Parts: sequence; C-alpha cells; structure tokens
Amino acid sequence: MRIGEVWRLTRGGEPVAEIVVDDGDFPWLYGRLVPLAPFEEFRPLFEEEHRLLQEDSSAEEWDAVYARISSALTLHSPDGPVAEYLLHVDGDEAWFRWID
Repeated sequence: MRIGEVWRLTRGGEPVAEIVVDDGDFPWLYGRLVPLAPFEEFRPLFEEEHRLLQEDSSAEEWDAVYARISSALTLHSPDGPVAEYLLHVDGDEAWFRWID
C-alpha cells in the first residue's frame, strides 16, 4: 500500500468513483472518496449500508443492501480489478479491504 494510490469503482467499465488512499491498517485501506457523476445513483445504497452498519442491524438486512452494491460495482486496484471487496463510505471517507 502506498499513500496516494488511486483505486477505482466502475460499473461495466464506466468510472463511478475514485478512492485516494491516505492510510492503511492491514487488511483495511482508508482514503478520500472522489465521486464522479454516476456515483450519485449509488450514494443512497452506500448511505443505507453505512446506517445499517452503525445500527448493528441484522446480517440479512445488511447483506441485502451490500449485495446490490457489490453486484453492480467493481473495485480496481492500481493493478486491475479485484475478485471481492468490502467497501464502506461515509461522506467523502472510504475504507475497504479486498481479495485478489
């Protein structure tokens, strides 16, 4: 992990947002979310996911919301797409982990 790395969220190859890494605590990376216009379609899902996370809601409820995010968006490291990821967004803050 290098400070300043840029990770990208895409939908079908279309850029949706960038995450500029500013910290890390294995296995998590932390950064600033730079939303692009298409991100606004997904913002309510990320807000709902974060709300459920904060409220310690049922796993089924959280899974349903997060499945909508992960099935629609692909996370790309500087080296290319990752197989799986877990991404949380709160305003312009993002934290995530991934599996290659």
